[in-house]
Amino acid sequence: MSFFSKIFSRDKANAGMRPLYQAIVREGRQIAWYEEGQVPDSLDGRFDMIAAIFSLVMIRLEKEPELNQQVAWLTEIFISDMDGQLRQIGIGDMVVSKHVGRIMGALGGRVGAYRDALENGKDLEDAILRNIFRGEKPDDAALAYIARQLSAYHAALQDCDAGAIAAGHIPDSGATG
Repeated sequence: MSFFSKIFSRDKANAGMRPLYQAIVREGRQIAWYEEGQVPDSLDGRFDMIAAIFSLVMIRLEKEPELNQQVAWLTEIFISDMDGQLRQIGIGDMVVSKHVGRIMGALGGRVGAYRDALENGKDLEDAILRNIFRGEKPDDAALAYIARQLSAYHAALQDCDAGAIAAGHIPDSGATG
């Protein structure tokens, strides 16, 4: 492939990870998260649920060193989507990169918090309160629902073939009501 073909090609190297990103977004938008789990149905709430599912997928895929490039591409798609979402709601060019930087920091914090909770024995409900409810405690049943669903989803991902996950075949979270 020539230099100009690489620069002007419409084929993005990360295109193969788009089905996985779309599957993550579908999972994060399942209505039960917002009804039974009482996640606020707002821009922030939807980001928090998508980031939670994204984090669990990242935790699973980081165990497969041969998929490091695919994980990087998946992250690129996430960044591009967040950039587009910010622009769509009217954030100007001058500050989009600052917002995207904050979003990436928030995502990194979530991956760490969920990893600590789900794999290192830390308190999952505490991680959920900080990262999904941003300190605003829902009722106990809703918090327990989110914790139970995320824990089960994490376990289901561990049983999935990493190649299948990278291809966009992730388990249904069961958050269907």
